[in-house]
Amino acid sequence: MSDLEKPQRDKKQFLEDLVRDLVASYQSESSMQHLDSIFLPNRQKTIEIIERLRKLVFPGFFDEQRITSENVSYHVGELLVQTHDLLYEQVHQAMCYGQNERGETDNECDQCCDVAMEATEAFMRKLPELREILADDVRATFDGDPASASTDENIFCYPGIDAIFTYRMAHELYKLNVPLLPRIMTEYAHNETGIDIHPGATIGRRFCIDHGTGIVIGETCDIGNNVKIYQGVTLGALSTKGGQDWKGMKRHPKIEDNVTIYGGAIILGGSTTIGESTTIGGAVFITQSIPSNTTVSMDNLDLKIKPKRERKNK
Repeated sequence: MSDLEKPQRDKKQFLEDLVRDLVASYQSESSMQHLDSIFLPNRQKTIEIIERLRKLVFPGFFDEQRITSENVSYHVGELLVQTHDLLYEQVHQAMCYGQNERGETDNECDQCCDVAMEATEAFMRKLPELREILADDVRATFDGDPASASTDENIFCYPGIDAIFTYRMAHELYKLNVPLLPRIMTEYAHNETGIDIHPGATIGRRFCIDHGTGIVIGETCDIGNNVKIYQGVTLGALSTKGGQDWKGMKRHPKIEDNVTIYGGAIILGGSTTIGESTTIGGAVFITQSIPSNTTVSMDNLDLKIKPKRERKNK
């Protein structure tokens, strides 16, 4: 055997052994594989749906070509057809996946077609209303940030608007009981912006996220109107010990209207309510309800400033 043939033989044996070991691991841990499954949404196509919806909600901002008053109807019509078809395909996959997971139907999933079409069209009919809600979010962001030059800047550049937009879309699908797709959407936004909003959360109008990095908003959180949240805020569960035993229970706080929550605040618990027109200061830790028209802050810590000690020459 030549010196060139031996490395190739060793490589072939190495790969054969690795294939055997990996396939064996697939069989031993079924929760991490979907072999033989024909119903599973496509993550990349779901992201494509988000980007098409972005173009429909913010016409002229994210399109490859110039959109004018003369061609907008044609453009929107074409984009709606593409979005409808792509969304239906993924909703159908998700609905069939969900039914199979629950053991309700066989692999043919005949009734999923009608259910998926109803959900797709119900979602698409909400787009004009969602645009109105998002317009309020954009205006609240602009009005609340003196560093903002224009609402165009908010739409193009602000991660808060990006995260809120994706949440609004995902939340509608969540309410229609579409499995997986809403969570794929919001986790995509989480990855892009650093803002983690569960699609099950309920968020009112004129919602403003300032800076945004590190914000976490849990599934059963209920947020009112005119709420502003800064970076690093957690609206989370007091405890998830017991895991799946908490499913379906109220675990996250309620934030009433006209509340401002400053950076680093942590508010936990399903029975915790922050009353309306309250201001929560930065870096506080709250596990109890706070009455309306209240300011919450930490006790001031002494700030010590002293000159550096001179280093002695050796």
